[in-house]
Amino acid sequence: MTDLHPFIAGLPKAELHVHHVGSASPRIVSELAARHPDSKVPTDPEALADYFTFTDFAHFIEVYLSVVDLVRTPEDVRLLTFEVARDMARQNIRYAELTVTPYSSTRRGIDERAFMAAIEDARKAAEAEFGTVLRWCFDIPGEAGLESAAETARLATTDGIRPEGLVSFGLGGPEIGVPRPQFKPYFDRARAAGLHSVPHAGETTGPETVWDALRELGAERIGHGTSSVRDPELLAHLAEHRIALEVCPTSNIATRAVATLDEHPIRAMVDAGVLVTVNSDDPPMFGTDLNTEYAVAARLLGLDERGVAALAKNAVEASFLDPAGKERLAAEIDTYTEDWLAR
Repeated sequence: MTDLHPFIAGLPKAELHVHHVGSASPRIVSELAARHPDSKVPTDPEALADYFTFTDFAHFIEVYLSVVDLVRTPEDVRLLTFEVARDMARQNIRYAELTVTPYSSTRRGIDERAFMAAIEDARKAAEAEFGTVLRWCFDIPGEAGLESAAETARLATTDGIRPEGLVSFGLGGPEIGVPRPQFKPYFDRARAAGLHSVPHAGETTGPETVWDALRELGAERIGHGTSSVRDPELLAHLAEHRIALEVCPTSNIATRAVATLDEHPIRAMVDAGVLVTVNSDDPPMFGTDLNTEYAVAARLLGLDERGVAALAKNAVEASFLDPAGKERLAAEIDTYTEDWLAR
């Protein structure tokens, strides 16, 4: 694994499962916390490591929402978005579908049009300065119920509000006690407006939640899908229809969805022929980044450079990048890999 780190660091990559607020580095979080001193979030970047140590998934959600509460103005939104793109560019992430939860900001009083303007301004500036292409997935915060679903669907489908970079519609937050089928009308509305369906499912619940996401929400990719390995029929369905799983190994350990890395089911997913992509989820909160997740996956799967490059191309295939963009990025991965091996 150590030998692959330099190769992975320079490898052009796409990321499909990474959260907007959850990508805020200790540097960004401490700056936001200093702006809003009434928050309980530490302003010392070193103290954030202890703050981001989670006892279980419920505790993770509690801490995550405390960081969400630091994003209170359009200026905060713009800072967060641009700096997340900067951190991605440092990892040679060429394309990312960033999961954004607009409801969390608009219900805290940020004007919806100002919010959209802030993320779009940051997206365009980041592409111009860093070359990293960002697209948005608007997701429903499941813990906030159907009110949040209706509001997220409205923001995602209303002309004049919906941002140019929006490509997909998701569902995050806790799964236990938040059944997927209740969100069907909102996913139907989003899909009718041309958005792709990418809900979280099967992270902390069983494979039946993944089936619900497929049958009721029209899922084209599954966020996590960790429990899919318990159902051979489900794995076969995912493999046959090239429905990708957005796998986030370190996240699954941090939230206690999986006990240890050596028990992670990524190998079983790959062996079943499922299209597996590697992602970082909420990287600073979990003490990771996308490069580290590729190194972890390489160890668990026993990959060499070509194997890692093939994993990177899975993310390109499963992305909602346009066909010409996919072709360019896949070719860039191939060229980089051949040049590396020829040295």
